[in-house]
Parts: sequence; structure tokens; C-alpha cells
Amino acid sequence: MSPGLDTTLDGIAELQVEAATGTFPDRLLASRDMERVVREIDRARVQFVADFLREGGFGSLGYRAPIGALADSWNIDWGTARQYVNAAQNLCPQVSLTGTVLEPRMPICAAAFAAATIGLAHVEVIRKVLESGEASRLSAAMCDEVERRVVEYAPLNRPSEVLTFGMDVVRGLDQDGPEPDDGPESEVNELTITPHPDRPGGTIKGRFDNPVLFATIATLIDAKSKPAGSDDQRSCKQRQAEALADVCGYVLDHGDVPQSGGHRPHLNVHIPLEELETRVRTAMLDFGGHITTKDLRQLACNAAVIPIVMNSDSQPLDIGRLSRVIPDGMRRAVAARDRGCARCGRPASWCDIHHVVEWQNGGSTEINNLVMLCRMHHREIHATEWIARMVDGILEFVPPRYVDPDQVPRRRPFTGSGVHAGRREASSHPPGCEPTGFGDIV
Repeated sequence: MSPGLDTTLDGIAELQVEAATGTFPDRLLASRDMERVVREIDRARVQFVADFLREGGFGSLGYRAPIGALADSWNIDWGTARQYVNAAQNLCPQVSLTGTVLEPRMPICAAAFAAATIGLAHVEVIRKVLESGEASRLSAAMCDEVERRVVEYAPLNRPSEVLTFGMDVVRGLDQDGPEPDDGPESEVNELTITPHPDRPGGTIKGRFDNPVLFATIATLIDAKSKPAGSDDQRSCKQRQAEALADVCGYVLDHGDVPQSGGHRPHLNVHIPLEELETRVRTAMLDFGGHITTKDLRQLACNAAVIPIVMNSDSQPLDIGRLSRVIPDGMRRAVAARDRGCARCGRPASWCDIHHVVEWQNGGSTEINNLVMLCRMHHREIHATEWIARMVDGILEFVPPRYVDPDQVPRRRPFTGSGVHAGRREASSHPPGCEPTGFGDIV
């Protein structure tokens, strides 16, 4: 524990004493100082996030976005972590690609936050006001006026009241509203799939004016993009994107899919010969883009993957047979044991089978080395420093040190009826000495 933290804790203890003596009005007034301490701590946390964003520290830990890293490390909700990231992006100076230091996007709000006259929740609603559709129609000078008036109003009012006031200010300045669209109505239903030319992945953009088509897609995505559990830290957009991929993957595995080129669609992985000879570090997909080692390891856990070995002239030398790495019978046995994702309980039909000791590292394809994980938590195991392991036949997950310095193993318990409880349980026993945690494992 640092000396600065000791001083802070001593100051908080003094505030607690002040808030515990005297009349109730005096004590309530003294407790306001605690809120100021909270705001000072929030200011320091926002500055930390801004520094880490600038340095790219979150990506170096394997996280796609900083929100997940903060939620894991600080053990806070996804929405709260998002507020810190939003505040860092809007209240702290930014550095351009040329190295020029740019002033904060919300300088007036930044000054009030630094002075602790407003809190993190105030900052969030002010951001929503300035990024609203109505505010986007205002000039830069008008937006500055909105920010000034809202920040002046905020110190004496609750965040919800600030939001209402701010939108009233914006609408008062945007009296004309959006320009009317006098063009003819036409129905457009289109979907564009564009691979990135210079990196893996791509973009999918669509528009569905037909209400039936839109409702069909939206209903399924909505059903499959619900949070997987209380520790699901993905944003709504990320859940929806992964839900679409999960739905397509499920249809490829189980649905009545038309043949493509005379064969049922499947995933081809192109592996250079020199990479195969060095135990495979990278590969390329049909739609272009090299995939990283962690993604290649995840593909190796999944079914319906055909390895295509290429020579230095990109000519195929050998094409593997389409086969399931995990036999159907063994998958059913793992599903009966884990009853869905071993982390969150998502249904087995939407899960992959993961080798606890990875196959390329000598791990065997046997039930005691296999675990069922949903796509989200499967990606987490391969992309971050979370570790899945078997201890005396009991599956547990070890968090990275930046999530839990003690790295206490966590298990997902079952109820007596075999239904997943959907919460994490920390083991207080040293590795190798744990009592039975999965009472329903067979």
C-alpha cells in the first residue's frame, strides 16, 4: 500500500468521525466532503484511463476495448466503465498523429470536473446533451454556449435534471428542427459485405426498409444478443455483432444451407508450408487477411475447418479432409457434464469445445481435457490472460493479476437441480486442495 493511499484512508477516516458526531444536519453537511473525495478519485481515474488510452495499454493486455479491461480490473459494471472511458475521451487533452496536443472536446466541463464541482454522472449526461441529434445541427459557437449554460446549471442539480435542462437549451437553439424530406418514398433492402483491404475482418452494412425483413433479423439478433450473465461486459453493439456471427455459425453447423460450388459451405484456413513446419504461427482465410495466433488457436478448437497447406508460390500442396476435431459423441459427453458454457451457462448448442491444454501443445482430445465455452468466453481464453484449468477433475478459471492480484480461482456452481446458477464463485483453497465444486459433473 502506497503512502499516498495511507494518507487518503486517514482523511476518509477523519471524515467518518466528523459525519458521526453532532446534530444530524451537521453530520449530513459533513458527509458532503465524502462526495468531494469521490470526485477527486474519479478525476484521477479518468486521467489514468486517458493515459492508458494514449499509450495503447489496454490492447497490449489482449482486450479489444478498454471498457472490458476496466470492468475486469476494477470489478465494476460495463456501463460504469464506459462512463470513465467517455470522460477520458472528452475531458482530457488529446494528442494528434503529428504529436500536437489538442484541447479537450468539452473544455468547460473539464474545468468543472477538475474543480470537483460536478461528478462523473454529470459529465456523462452533459456528453449526451452535446452528442444528441439536435445538438449536431447547431454551430460550434452554439454548442459552446450549450456547454457553458449546462455546466453552470449542473453543480446545484442532479444529473437527471441536468439532462432535461440541457436538452431544453438545445431545442431552444434548434427551433427549426431537422430539414423536411420531400423526396419520394422508396423501399430499400440491401446488405453490403466488404473485407478490409489491409487487415483481417471487414464491414457489414445494411438497410431494410421492409418491416418484415427487418423484424425477422432484429428479433433473432435481439434474442441472441442478451447479456450472457452478470459478468458479460460487452457493449450492446459488440453483443449484437457477435450474435450475428453466432447465428451464422449455428446455421452452417445445423441448418439447411444451400451448397456453394457443389459443397456445403465451410471454413478454409490457408497455412503456409513454412508455418506448418514451425508449428503454425499464422494463417489466412478465404476472404483475405492474416489471422493472429490466438485466433488460429481458437479455430483449431472448432469444427468444420479444412487446413490447406500452401508452398512459397501460394500453390496448394495438401488439402486436409473436412472432419470434426471433437467427435460428436465426445461433444455430447462434455455438454452433459458442463451443461452449456462453463463460464456463464449459455446453451450447449451455441458453444465451442476448448482444449484446456491446447492441442498444439500436446493436449489430448479426451473429456478430462475438454471444456464447453460460449463464443464470447472462448475468445476471452485465447485473447486475454484468463486461464482455464482442470484440478482433480474440477474445472476452474484463474483471472489475470490485473483483475485479481491473488489470482483466486473461480468456478461457476450448479444448483441442486443441475441448472446453472449463473454467478461466479471464488475458491478459497490453494490449487490442488479444492473440495468438489461441480457436484453435478458426471
